[in-house]
Amino acid sequence: MGAQLRVYKRRIRSVTATKKITKAMEMIAASRIVKAQRQVAASTPYATELTRAVTAVATGSNTKHPLTTGAETPARAAVLLLTSDRGLAGGYSSNAIKAADRLTERLRSEGKEVDHYIVGRKGVAYFGFRERKVTDSWTGFTDSPSYANAKAVAAPLIEAITTETAEGGVDELHIVYTEFVSMMTQNAVDDRMLPLSLEKVQEETAGQGEILPLFDFEPSAEDVLDALLPRYVESRIYNALLQAAASEHAARRRAMKSATDNAGELITNLTRLANAARQADITQEISEIVGGSAALADANAGSDK
Repeated sequence: MGAQLRVYKRRIRSVTATKKITKAMEMIAASRIVKAQRQVAASTPYATELTRAVTAVATGSNTKHPLTTGAETPARAAVLLLTSDRGLAGGYSSNAIKAADRLTERLRSEGKEVDHYIVGRKGVAYFGFRERKVTDSWTGFTDSPSYANAKAVAAPLIEAITTETAEGGVDELHIVYTEFVSMMTQNAVDDRMLPLSLEKVQEETAGQGEILPLFDFEPSAEDVLDALLPRYVESRIYNALLQAAASEHAARRRAMKSATDNAGELITNLTRLANAARQADITQEISEIVGGSAALADANAGSDK
């Protein structure tokens, strides 16, 4: 019984140390969520207004442009997948990867080739393990992205969308990321960034009761769209990176809280087992003492005779 009690005590110490680590990670993730939420709230109005400006330019002119006009028979699409650099965040990265796989299957069923662009070590490792081709990848900033990171990610995508398909370009640009809804809810979503769906934006604008302004274009609508293209892609990617970062911190906080609660429950169960083993040891020792005392008394009684 003594050996079993030592095993329980060793496990209790180990689980207690793990609980301290998971509790600390939970608190760190909780503190970072607030900052990430503020960044999302600050970047969303700019991305929204830029989308409205692009829509106004597109609806006010007949100019064909990669921002607003899709190919008659699109043959190639780029998919940007946002995952995390670190684990211990529950199903955060796996949900985004599954959404990207579903999108890829749908695009291929439509007869389109797919080029993958990956953000985050988890996504890069997933594609590398399965020996899937990755056109470009970025790591090291998923938990705290900056606008410079968004520009670095957007640069090859802008080049691809403005290049002819025959020369290695793409006709469509899709992004898969985790949308931050609340502290408890984060949804993996896929969205087509380019060409911009004017009907969708107009429906959203009409639902808000807003009317798009009329613009005069100088020098031309095409030049205006050329200037807005990189800003639009960068702002959309930056907003998605911030949404993904907030979702990652929320998912990690939830996972670490669950791990901390499970560790506490396990410590309680192990403590009960250790107490039972200690009581068994004490009972056995008392029985041995009583038995030894009785045997000694019997021996003394026999010697008196």
